[in-house]
Amino acid sequence: MTAAEPWHFERISLRNGIGLRAAVAGDGPLVIMLHGFPESWYSWRHQLRALAPLYKCVAPELRGYGESDAPHGIHHYRVEELVGDLRGVIHHFGCERAAVIGHDWGGAIAWVASLMHPEVIERLVILNCPHPRQMRRLLRSNFRQLLRSWYIFFFQLPWLPELVLRAGNFFLPLQAMRAGAVHKEAFSDQDLEHFRQALSRPYALTAALNYYRALARRDLTGEPPAGHWLARKVAAPTLLIWGEQDIALTRELTCGMEDLFARDFTIKYVADSGHWVQQEKPELVNQLITEFLSTPVAQA
Repeated sequence: MTAAEPWHFERISLRNGIGLRAAVAGDGPLVIMLHGFPESWYSWRHQLRALAPLYKCVAPELRGYGESDAPHGIHHYRVEELVGDLRGVIHHFGCERAAVIGHDWGGAIAWVASLMHPEVIERLVILNCPHPRQMRRLLRSNFRQLLRSWYIFFFQLPWLPELVLRAGNFFLPLQAMRAGAVHKEAFSDQDLEHFRQALSRPYALTAALNYYRALARRDLTGEPPAGHWLARKVAAPTLLIWGEQDIALTRELTCGMEDLFARDFTIKYVADSGHWVQQEKPELVNQLITEFLSTPVAQA
């Protein structure tokens, strides 16, 4: 008989009016886990199991995904709104600060939160998501990264991306997860079904694509004004975990980052993993995260 999973589900009502569904496990210092595209809270199943004995782990379904609220309109998916959701989750659990772990789009939200609202980020763990300044720089200067980012531009089209991605009951995005993995066995059919269900809710796919649409229409194209949060340094101790065989994001995105941080910054490369590193190499990722969260950090 399979042992009971450590998580249960809670409905989180935020002060901004958004309701999020979250998997919650364990007790102790608060750790928030933010998933990416096209995923759900289930992306963190291995980490929820590993960290629940030591921490209170909360893995919400991001705005628009699964059973979380999905407001209509691209403006609802601007990064400031998504960061507001993260702050709301932290405060919902009675905390002023939390350790935040983010992968892919969840990593982007975590990066921006650390710059916009450093007071709420105690420690930062990012998995295969570039710092926003690095992404902006390479999209303008690195043709290889520009080619790998073709999907961002495709997602700007109206209705066609939804039509293509929804075809065959979401065949393309889900099979792309398995195809892009070094360790194909990391994604069973049952695993992919969790992600299919999260995308199948009304408006969920359009909401997920609106993340890219809101980003490209402003944050990747215009120059930030003076004093913008993009010019700040990350204040929280940061661990970046990078699966080196990512088919969408080049390793160059991790080079020359030291000046973007005010204090402790560490990169751990995982040679035999693709983009979905916490699912492809869960034991290693769990070890790296546990060691990072438990290591004392010198006062700034």
